[in-house]
Amino acid sequence: MRAPARRGVWRAKMPPVARDLQERASGRRLSGATPIQGGGEMAKGYKDMLAEADALVHSVTPEETGPRPAADLVLVDIRDPRELAREGMIPGAFHAPRGMLEFWIDPESPYHKPRFAEGKTYVFYCASGWRSLLAARLAQEMGLEARSLRGGFTAWKAAGLPVETSEEA
Repeated sequence: MRAPARRGVWRAKMPPVARDLQERASGRRLSGATPIQGGGEMAKGYKDMLAEADALVHSVTPEETGPRPAADLVLVDIRDPRELAREGMIPGAFHAPRGMLEFWIDPESPYHKPRFAEGKTYVFYCASGWRSLLAARLAQEMGLEARSLRGGFTAWKAAGLPVETSEEA
């Protein structure tokens, strides 16, 4: 009886011993998989997910977006409410917690937000641009015209663009 096929193309092409030797010689993992506690490997790590999203999502810089985004752009802040309270947000941005995004975008969800049905381009942002890149990819997969703000809110502030604090809201 044959052993079940293991996940990942590289396993089928290269015996484990040869893979281990090549990994040691090159100093990097060939599989792209990350070891996890208790043995085994993650099918895909966050770096892989970010690289895939970066290849699919158009990112814009704070300077491209500008202090007054075009009428057809909606800035979507996906940061945690504690981050908003501590750091403020981009004036006019719409807050959509990352954990609710799928439900707020889908018109069939009981949690749907009409703001996501306006037919506009949505520019997602977080603190550094990682979460927003993944969120923009998800939004694209769900059918929205989505972008990610490269460098996130940190880059926005560094560019000297306006920030609204909770006292101003």
